[in-house]
Amino acid sequence: MWNKKNKAVTFSYDDGVTQDIRLIEMFNKYGLKCTFNINSETLGKGGYLDREGERVNHIKVNPEDVKSIYAGHEVAVHTLTHPALRDCSPDEIFRQVEQDRINLSELVGYEVVGMAYPGGTGCIGDIAPKIIREKTGVKYARTTTSTYNFDLQQDLILFNPTVHHNTEWDAMFSLGRKFLQLEADKPQLFYIWGHAYEFDIHDTWDRMEKFCKMISGQDDIFYGTNKEVLL
Repeated sequence: MWNKKNKAVTFSYDDGVTQDIRLIEMFNKYGLKCTFNINSETLGKGGYLDREGERVNHIKVNPEDVKSIYAGHEVAVHTLTHPALRDCSPDEIFRQVEQDRINLSELVGYEVVGMAYPGGTGCIGDIAPKIIREKTGVKYARTTTSTYNFDLQQDLILFNPTVHHNTEWDAMFSLGRKFLQLEADKPQLFYIWGHAYEFDIHDTWDRMEKFCKMISGQDDIFYGTNKEVLL
């Protein structure tokens, strides 16, 4: 797997916000790959969020620009409108997930098969994973529960990432240094996730670029989208 390499790095960023454009430029600069999880029915809408005492733009990219903006990376499901799936009926869970998958597939021109749950692990509930697994075309779905390790997991419909960048900067860098030094005799995956608008909260774009520079360009690491490293 992974071009005969035992180590892989992947990123996952949510919401389809305009800050993704700057983040993609950074990823492309360092040869890194990311999966972007998008709510198709909120595309093109403007707004803002209040986070950590700061107000940041939360403007969604336009639907007609999705294919070009995310070219070279992967687009994945984040539901139509970002509800807490635990509060939705089974029919609404199916609609939110599968229709988003269909809409995004039409926008990008390939079959979308990935997903990130909206609202965090606490918003998933017990029913959604079963419906996603049995009734939709989604083949993997990411939670927000950090593992802080690199071991592969069997359940791809409740897949836990390694670390979240914004609340765990020190952990991300520490894990990154550990991963670079790791001599892996079995497949090991470093999976980082977040939201691109979070870099605007305290202007941490330079910190993210420092991490990207550190983790990139290693001959023993495969750099891929979520689909490329999980499926």
